[in-house]
Amino acid sequence: MHDAVALEERGVPTAVIVTDAFLHEADVQRSALGAELLEPVVITHPLSTLTDEEIAGRGNEAAAGVRRILMAATV
Repeated sequence: MHDAVALEERGVPTAVIVTDAFLHEADVQRSALGAELLEPVVITHPLSTLTDEEIAGRGNEAAAGVRRILMAATV
């Protein structure tokens, strides 16, 4: 979250991806950093125990949200 905020402050469009298990923590960090408008892309937890194919699925799960956020930033 800190890196995303720093990039956004430099004018670099950023999409933060978090798993649903850590959404509350991400929201707390966004608030603490004054970045409430930095909307996270939420994917299904967990990641560490998945196969490569399952990880690719999580990437696909995140892709639409990442595209939406980055495309909105370029308008």
